[in-house]
Amino acid sequence: MRLPDSVTGSFLVVLGTAAAYGGWLLPPVPGQPVGPNVFPLVIGIGLALCGLAIVFGIGHTFEEAEELIPLEDGQAAAAPPQGKLYGLRALLPPALLLFYVVAADRLGFIITTAIMVYVTSTALGAKWKLALPLAALSPFAIHLIFGKLLRVPLPAGLLPTPW
Repeated sequence: MRLPDSVTGSFLVVLGTAAAYGGWLLPPVPGQPVGPNVFPLVIGIGLALCGLAIVFGIGHTFEEAEELIPLEDGQAAAAPPQGKLYGLRALLPPALLLFYVVAADRLGFIITTAIMVYVTSTALGAKWKLALPLAALSPFAIHLIFGKLLRVPLPAGLLPTPW
């Protein structure tokens, strides 16, 4: 069963609006400009905006139509090449969460997150030329957001951040 984009986009708008409203109801922390209400509010607004983009078909023209090649009589459809362990990719998110729990205190947030980003991006098909810079830069951006903006204490480990 395929649902039209208007239905799935509308669902995301409703879900994002509910998350933003729930975040709006949370009380702010006295004396701090950023409290627990900011994160669900930002995520909810972003989700609602993405849902609106889906409803109105923004970006739909960037998708390339898949070219269908008719099969000859008796010819079987060729399956995309996959290795023996291709199905084990479903275990990657829980394995990475367990890795973070075990390694974050020893290695620190930056190194652990860099390893996680590299493994995830290569498992999703990124070449090393993209995965390596992404793994080198994104942990610092994430650390800035969570460490400075949201004031979440993150483990320093072997490579503490300069801020």
